Amino acid sequence: MIEQGSEKTGTKQLTPISELGEFGLIKHLTKYANHQNSSTVKGIGDDAAIIKNGDHYTVVSTDMLVEGIHFDLMYTPLKHLGYKSIVVNLSDIYAMNAEPEQVTVSIAISSKFTVEALEELYDGILTACKNHEVDLVGGDTSSSRLGMVISVTAIGKVKEKAITYRNTAQVGDYICVSGDLGAAYLGLQLLEREKRIFMENPQIQPQLTGNDYIIQKQLRPEARKDILEILNSYKIQPTAMIDISDGLSSDLLHICHDSNVGCRVMEENVPIHQASYQMAMEFNLNPISCALSGGEDYELLFTVAPDDIKPLEDLHGIAIIGRITELEKGYLLVGKTGREDTLTAQGWKHI
Repeated sequence: MIEQGSEKTGTKQLTPISELGEFGLIKHLTKYANHQNSSTVKGIGDDAAIIKNGDHYTVVSTDMLVEGIHFDLMYTPLKHLGYKSIVVNLSDIYAMNAEPEQVTVSIAISSKFTVEALEELYDGILTACKNHEVDLVGGDTSSSRLGMVISVTAIGKVKEKAITYRNTAQVGDYICVSGDLGAAYLGLQLLEREKRIFMENPQIQPQLTGNDYIIQKQLRPEARKDILEILNSYKIQPTAMIDISDGLSSDLLHICHDSNVGCRVMEENVPIHQASYQMAMEFNLNPISCALSGGEDYELLFTVAPDDIKPLEDLHGIAIIGRITELEKGYLLVGKTGREDTLTAQGWKHI
């Protein structure tokens, strides 16, 4: 008899991918991927790989967007999709405190797409490249039986002393985040609701007026190059950094687990835009839950040494949300009433 959630072939029990999850699967598949070249400084396990290249290090990151998993073309304009496919990769480069310079784009497409549709996609791709001063230098195209798949590789550079990993946070560091959180998730909830209504009755037009902010955060996010420029202007180098793609809680716990530290986050300091708060109320959702677990914000989450925090205390666009603590103190979220709860990773799961 086959147990629920597992498969057996002969005498061997097979493991469903969902049992491991995205990061567990990557760790499992790459556990024997040992480095053979001295030029490989950092491999799997951060936002990007680091390769020694003369006076500078080369930073490489790759990401894949799959129709039906990461995007829905019923409400996603192809130009926005092209833009997003680039910036989500550049965000990983910025999270290493590096400067992106080139991208490659590979696409697999079904016969439902026309040349004109792909021109729209590449209009967005090239706009993102222009805005972030990166060059499109190659890629590949292939047929797909179902829908579209976009794979982007971003390449950047960074000086050795400027590299910022996710495993170098120190006890006492302040935890900071750029922008605001939860808007992309709530934009997705709105788009999905209007899609369901339209599918049930095509005569009803989508009600999206007044929600431009959260919709744009979902369909056309932006990589935060400007935050690195601000930090550099104050000569501040984060002690650790990651971009928020899976949700604040999940990505902060990546830093904590990799750095072998704990954290203490103050709920009242987590930045939530008024438009996000209002939409959360409309959906009967807890705004802080959306901010912690929504994902796809592509803001920068970073830690700063106590000696460097002063210039950021009253700076618009960067919120100080907590402190890094000793590992034994755990991962805590302190509510507005002072209640302490364990911070858990409940962010977006790709698998």
